Amino acid sequence: HIVATVDNLGRPKIATRMVPAKPPTGAFGAVGTEGNLVLGAANFTRYTPWVDLVDGLDADATVELYRKLYPQLQQAYEELGNPDGYFNDRVIAVIDHLLATPEPPDTIALARPNVFFEFADPALEAESSGRKLLLRMGPGNAARVKMKLRDIRDRIAS
Repeated sequence: HIVATVDNLGRPKIATRMVPAKPPTGAFGAVGTEGNLVLGAANFTRYTPWVDLVDGLDADATVELYRKLYPQLQQAYEELGNPDGYFNDRVIAVIDHLLATPEPPDTIALARPNVFFEFADPALEAESSGRKLLLRMGPGNAARVKMKLRDIRDRIAS
């Protein structure tokens, strides 16, 4: 599940049934009226427990565990249909992809064509699942996650 989730973060869709973590609690935080909806700051707080968890990871211990589990992670990556690829290369590529997430506008407009909300801006809606996650968690939370990702990336790339 971890390997599939990492792999999907750089793709347009993520298989939610494969994500090993529960989604944030509470309702999605859209504010405004129909036709004038924006992503509300209350939505950002939904992600705080997850961001605190990521931010609190000891990078050295995390990378040590990653290296210890790497043979199993590589095997799972191959079983996902990547017999000639290396999971570590994919991890670095996904981290680089997430670190390059565009800075969002101050207000992110939303649309609700069906049951679920979408970004009204087609360029934001076309972003990968991982980049959209960073956008939904808000700039402060995203900055904390990116800082930890940089720290971990530096360790596994060497």
